[in-house]
Amino acid sequence: MKMACSDIRVNSIYGLSVALLTVGLDSLLIFLSYVMILKTVLSITSHAECLRALNTCVSHLCAVLLFYTPMIGLSVVHRFGEGSSPLLQILLGYVYLLVPPLMNPIVYSVKSKHLRARIIRVFVK
Repeated sequence: MKMACSDIRVNSIYGLSVALLTVGLDSLLIFLSYVMILKTVLSITSHAECLRALNTCVSHLCAVLLFYTPMIGLSVVHRFGEGSSPLLQILLGYVYLLVPPLMNPIVYSVKSKHLRARIIRVFVK
């Protein structure tokens, strides 16, 4: 592409905008679904069940953010990081591929009191 055009900035901006619009549409749809979920959860009469459902929603939101944050960072470095080290791009690629699946079980298991106590015990030692 660099040989065909002298300035590829427009292509880079287009690719980044498509990625951001995709994430934006996903974020909008996730937000709308959470508004409907919160509307339903807040209508639950039991306070304990309401807190339990909200706890699950927060865990899911954290998992979604763990997925999208490395993707946006990798996209920005790939599009505009011409002078950056290839090692940085490789490292961010590995972060994008490995962090979300590895952190997903941790995010959902922290809700359990038993598992939370064991995790704290491992890190305190």
